[in-house]
Amino acid sequence: MAKTQLNVRVDEGTARAARERALARGISVNRYIEELVRQDTGEAGRTFVDAAADFMKQYETVFAEEFTETRGTGGAAGDGR
Repeated sequence: MAKTQLNVRVDEGTARAARERALARGISVNRYIEELVRQDTGEAGRTFVDAAADFMKQYETVFAEEFTETRGTGGAAGDGR
């Protein structure tokens, strides 16, 4: 993906907060700002949901087997519902 440079002016407190948050996450300020914009536009959320759906599709049988073994195959009678 091609990158475009943006120049943004913020007050010193905002700049300090951005640097501190990026450092705490182990990423650059550029990446931190990029992630914030993606979150705000919903792109990160969609990406997460798509990845989670793919994961569940890949491991659907594993989860089904695990829950069947753990909970048994009995009906609703006596299961506290």
